[in-house]
Amino acid sequence: MLDSLSGYIRRLWNFPAVGKWWRSLAIFFALIGPGIITSNVDNDAGGITTYSLAGSEYGLTLLWTLVPITFALIIIQEMCARMGVVSGKGLSDLIRERFGARVTFYLMIVLFLANLGNTVSEFAGVAASMEIFGVSRYVSVPFSAAFVWWLVVKGNYKSVEKVFLFACVFYLSYIVSGFLGKPDWSAVGSSMLKPTFRMETGFLTMAVALIGTTIAPWMQFYLQSSVVDKGLKTDDYPFIRIDVIFGSVMVNVIAFFIIMLCAVTLFQNGIRIDSAKDAAQALAPLAGEYCSWLFAFGLLNASLFAASILPISTAYTICEAFGWESSLNCKFIEAPQFYGLYSLMVLLGAAVILLPDLPLIGIMYYSQVINGAILPIILVFMLLLVNDRRIMGKYKNGLLGNIVSWLTVAILTFLSLAMLAFALA
Repeated sequence: MLDSLSGYIRRLWNFPAVGKWWRSLAIFFALIGPGIITSNVDNDAGGITTYSLAGSEYGLTLLWTLVPITFALIIIQEMCARMGVVSGKGLSDLIRERFGARVTFYLMIVLFLANLGNTVSEFAGVAASMEIFGVSRYVSVPFSAAFVWWLVVKGNYKSVEKVFLFACVFYLSYIVSGFLGKPDWSAVGSSMLKPTFRMETGFLTMAVALIGTTIAPWMQFYLQSSVVDKGLKTDDYPFIRIDVIFGSVMVNVIAFFIIMLCAVTLFQNGIRIDSAKDAAQALAPLAGEYCSWLFAFGLLNASLFAASILPISTAYTICEAFGWESSLNCKFIEAPQFYGLYSLMVLLGAAVILLPDLPLIGIMYYSQVINGAILPIILVFMLLLVNDRRIMGKYKNGLLGNIVSWLTVAILTFLSLAMLAFALA
């Protein structure tokens, strides 16, 4: 019986059309990871908080922004992946080679501080989610910090990637929560098709935060570095491109359900919140205990996930910029700067959360605003690099990629300046 089944599978595999399809599928699953992981990590504690606030404060009016954000994210992430497979170098490495050590040094300082704020927000998410389940932050945060440190330092790229891909599955809890909220789908669809824009400080700040949390600066550095660390080459480009597209769509589907759920429950009932934790707790009487628990569990998973990735991204970025060894396949003794920076980010991020009377919501929300404000600078560097024929050869940017990317830079710059002008007025 087994022999006959084995023979049938072997014949099916060798059949030209079917065999080619199966081999392509097998190659795809072997190569996926960087795009899906990078995008999903972006739905971190700060992101979930931002989406929750967007839905609870502005209802469905900001849902339409996810459509252009998705297209922009695909274009930008694809550029990073393409630069990684073509050059075999990380983004900060290319910036140093093209623009010099001085520019790179100051850029690294800004990114370190921004990423530290984001890492703090991840451990804030861990603390907030576990407090819903009755666990003190003084227990959950140290334990979580020790776990993510052990996972990365004691593993290698393949083992760490498998854990991260598994964590991506749990984002589906937000989709389930969204359906439990019993939305009016006609109203949801109408909001997606009718853009709304307000020239006021709160609305502009939220718009910048939504873009900043969905297309974060650290993502570009992590994606390109992970493509290089995984050893992907130009022959693998078609598969990593699919990986990037799938991840970019997935992350915004999750964002859609979070905004929509908070809009049809909290906003419609006039309930104001200050954090994702408040959102999870407020959902219980409106959408049921299961919806509340799923929301809280999703927050915990996202926070732990991102608390691992953001320090890795920082270590990749800074070590590549200064020419230090940077790889998850190295041991601690082989890459002391890489793992030292990773350990420092985890330690500082967790320690700050344990300080009393810390304004966690401010850190979580405004870290995303800062992301949106500095993103145009990063995109300018990327666009200059990806259009450099000496680096990219025939893989340099096309017309569509340049139009969308420069348009994203222009829009983000306008929104950031408008936000600042209204805030100072």
